[in-house]
Amino acid sequence: MMKKVECILLVDDDEATNYLNELMITELDLTEHLLQARNGKMALDLLQEHARQHQRLPNLILIDINMPVMDGFAFINAYRQLNLHSNPSLIAVLTTSPNASDMERVRNIGINDYIVKPLTEQILLKLLEKL
Repeated sequence: MMKKVECILLVDDDEATNYLNELMITELDLTEHLLQARNGKMALDLLQEHARQHQRLPNLILIDINMPVMDGFAFINAYRQLNLHSNPSLIAVLTTSPNASDMERVRNIGINDYIVKPLTEQILLKLLEKL
């Protein structure tokens, strides 16, 4: 049986990517709650609102690097400063960029999961095993 988590947050400005990832997560029945945001700022606002209302925060955050308003790097830095809860979400970068400098920058800020799109069922299940 596949592991089911309480909440997953997708953060990507690309509607097609969000749609395909939502479809896969829903079809595999991997979460009770699936949240989406179009950029890092929207994601932060959503997380802060959930924290204020004592709602469940995501077990897993899948975030793109290159987005308008607030990119993935800025989101990760801001998210860590929030100290929303003692059990932080697993953050995985999901991007179209196979750029070595982006990969190194992601590793340098302590994110071990750098996934070049598309997200596959196999990759998603491996991420959930880490929770």
